[in-house]
Amino acid sequence: MTSELAEYIESIRYTSKLQPSNEAEVLGELETHIEDKLQELTDSGLSEEEAVKTCLRQLGSPSLVARQIYEAYSQGSWKQVFMASLPHILFGGLFTLNWWQHAGWLVVVLSLIAGIAVYGWRHGKPTWIFSWLSYSLLPVLAVGILLVYLPKGLSLLAIPVYIALAAWWLIHIVTQTLKKDWLFSSVMLLPMPIIIGWFLAVSPDWKITTTSLERANIMAPWIGLSFLALGLTIAAFIRIRQRWLRIGLLVLSGIITLSLVVHYAYGQINTPMFVGLMLVMSGVFLVPLVLERYFRNRSKSLAKNTRIDNAKTA
Repeated sequence: MTSELAEYIESIRYTSKLQPSNEAEVLGELETHIEDKLQELTDSGLSEEEAVKTCLRQLGSPSLVARQIYEAYSQGSWKQVFMASLPHILFGGLFTLNWWQHAGWLVVVLSLIAGIAVYGWRHGKPTWIFSWLSYSLLPVLAVGILLVYLPKGLSLLAIPVYIALAAWWLIHIVTQTLKKDWLFSSVMLLPMPIIIGWFLAVSPDWKITTTSLERANIMAPWIGLSFLALGLTIAAFIRIRQRWLRIGLLVLSGIITLSLVVHYAYGQINTPMFVGLMLVMSGVFLVPLVLERYFRNRSKSLAKNTRIDNAKTA
């Protein structure tokens, strides 16, 4: 197979975002189809170069073929829908049923989420795992909140270190999930601005007090419903085939949910806080996308340099 055809198939492989269980079979069938088409064209009298150009023209652009493959294989099963939405339902249930006030239930639910997240991470990172990873990031947020209770001088030293370490850890996790699809990274990060928003609504000064606990008790039903709605969003995301609809669903859900958080915060979230939360929500989609483009361009550059070196050696 010529380098031009190899680049064509590689572009489709990268853009179609196939699951590992389907990738080898689908791309194998595509390669077989291309080889049969090339043989047909060369038998008709075309040179190899002409046959390749004609074949690629008839197949269509890599982005078009990749989109067709994505829509054919991207839809998740109902089992994946259940598993992907379950952590949001569990977390939302803690507040809807007011179980968040009982340490036992809180520990059970968070331990279950952490355990399943670790299990899924070690067993091939299935599609549904990214929803569970969302809540495994809660300890990172908790550490940031605890820094507020340090003496002022010590907190000024600790906060920059915390921000650097938290950013490194977040980028590391996102980088790992990018191997699947940047959209799944966004699925993983989507609850974070909402959790931060509710925390600010309950504790605008970042300190947990008796007053903030009372606010949490009043807002608990709305907090729970926001995460139950998030579970429905993820369920729809898994079943939708079209990529642009998936992106639109996540963006719209994030904006609406965050707006509802501000609405039911009873004035606790001011305009600068809201703007900050919207910037964080924007980062949920932009950071994974930018990182994926960066790694993709770097991979292309390395592959190109390898081909040039091999050509020189030959």
